[in-house]
Amino acid sequence: MKPRTSGSVVRFAAPLKALAQRFSFLLLVLASIGLMMVGKIDAVLVDTVRARVTDAFVPILDAFSRPAATAARFVESLVEYQNVYEENQRLRTENARLLQWRQAALRLESENNSLRTLLKFKPEPGLTYITARVIATPGGSFVRTLVVTAGNRDGVRKGQAAIAGAGMVGRVIEVGEWSSRILLITDINARIPVSLESSRLRAVMAGDNSDQPRLLYLPPESPVAVGDRVVTSGHGGLFPAGIPIGVVASVGERGIKVQPLAELGRIEHLRLVDFGLGSGPIETEPGAGAK
Repeated sequence: MKPRTSGSVVRFAAPLKALAQRFSFLLLVLASIGLMMVGKIDAVLVDTVRARVTDAFVPILDAFSRPAATAARFVESLVEYQNVYEENQRLRTENARLLQWRQAALRLESENNSLRTLLKFKPEPGLTYITARVIATPGGSFVRTLVVTAGNRDGVRKGQAAIAGAGMVGRVIEVGEWSSRILLITDINARIPVSLESSRLRAVMAGDNSDQPRLLYLPPESPVAVGDRVVTSGHGGLFPAGIPIGVVASVGERGIKVQPLAELGRIEHLRLVDFGLGSGPIETEPGAGAK
């Protein structure tokens, strides 16, 4: 059996519930009108209540907004990082391209300067010459030599003078079909009849594998001074007279040294001149290579 109290409560609440459902809409309308009237009557009170309610919800709204702001900043950071990465890649590519152009410009400038030095020596009219590029310094039985990109097919012949800058630097000693070997004036096997341009004293310029060849066979007490120009003498049938070679660099107990007019260690292009005198011997004195 159910308790009588529970049944009495149900019987008493049922009419109230039906009454509330019937007049709920009316009650809501009346409540709305009441709130409007209160807002009109006491606006300060309503603003105060609204402010209190807003203050109560601020911590909750702040807590919810923080993760959203953090996520937004993270997304912005990712986008910015991607933009910086793409910009960095673009700059790297551009920098590599500019470096290639710079190397090409420097190479062309060096080649242009090397070719300009050849203009300092002007062969006599009627003489033929070939311009060649230096590709190696192989050494071998001749210590100081150069290999150039011109050979028999280009008209190179053994014995032709090699000119670089303002003076002679050597002679052709080997000729192939596509290349030739140049014996430099500083090689120990090189012997060239020369004379001092000012005094016309004759001598032989001999290489000793150093950067400055020596003058041999000068008469005793010869008036040789530092700065005197050294040119070919025309003797021995090797080269005509008057080709500039160098200047006297030092005069002392260790002999007379000649500084070549051309920088032999930085030669990039040569002019091979055919003076029409034949090949001639490599040495002008017996046993020169042993000195």
